[in-house]
Amino acid sequence: MEKEINFLVDMYRDSYFPDFLVDKVKATIEVVAKYLENEAYTKETVQQKLDEMTDKLNELAEEFEENGSEIETVARESIADTVFLVLKAYKIDIDIEEAIRNRDW
Repeated sequence: MEKEINFLVDMYRDSYFPDFLVDKVKATIEVVAKYLENEAYTKETVQQKLDEMTDKLNELAEEFEENGSEIETVARESIADTVFLVLKAYKIDIDIEEAIRNRDW
């Protein structure tokens, strides 16, 4: 990826979150970043990609629980911060609450 973004710093620092699952969260967010890097987009299509990303992250919640973890406060904030940084890096004007509006966590 062209932009330098530190993904999920707090989740990687905290052993409560299994790295292989944090890697899955990172890969899911990277799909949006790669889309912004390589595609022509509108605010609506970006939101659609964000909704797809959030739905995939929702699906990971069960896998976190199966591995003695959960998407809780630190994870929620780390994910939101990372998505915010991606949007900021590509100058996308979507409020973070709207960006991850489909979240179950």
